[in-house]
Amino acid sequence: MNTPAKNTLATHTYTAFNGHQLLASGTLPAAALAFKHALETGATGPVLLFDNRNGRSIDVDTRGSDDDVLARLGEETRQEHAASAAATEPAAEEPRGRGRPKLGVVPREVTLLPRHWDWLAAQPGGASVALRKLVEEARRAQGDKDNTRKAQERSYHFMSAMAGDLPGFEDASRALFAGDHARLAHLAAVWPEDVRAHTLWLAGSDLEAPHG
Repeated sequence: MNTPAKNTLATHTYTAFNGHQLLASGTLPAAALAFKHALETGATGPVLLFDNRNGRSIDVDTRGSDDDVLARLGEETRQEHAASAAATEPAAEEPRGRGRPKLGVVPREVTLLPRHWDWLAAQPGGASVALRKLVEEARRAQGDKDNTRKAQERSYHFMSAMAGDLPGFEDASRALFAGDHARLAHLAAVWPEDVRAHTLWLAGSDLEAPHG
């Protein structure tokens, strides 16, 4: 079966399920066509299509031929890409003062206690360099927390839709938000294979390859 590479959600992927069976996982066109064909062949279902960025199910317009569906998805994908590019477009640089290096540095007031200034002044490179290092370290630490939270949320959204009525769901949810992937895997071991594997993959678990 088609599966996305392990923990590569930076590449936007989608997954189609027929009941507890994974149909396809990959690009939106590939997953959407698998979703469409399952509906057309009378799959017992429920047939669901998930956005792997957030673990939520989505709808696509499956009317007409495969080419019709792909044409509509192509336009949607182009619009989505354009919106994403616009959101990440760097802001125009403000005019820099005389002698300001081309680093995009923005001068602003910082208020600290004397002991803080004394500590910063004693750091290699001075106060400005030390402050930039502290900010970058804080950003990295917060980024790890944000990534963990997003992984927990997308996995929970998926497992709520697909495993909400399965044994051990409540305990598995608690293990997920506790960051205990080993216990999550143990509790989900009795779930259908594809549901279990996709739940763990969305959670960012390194216990095994997805769906494998």
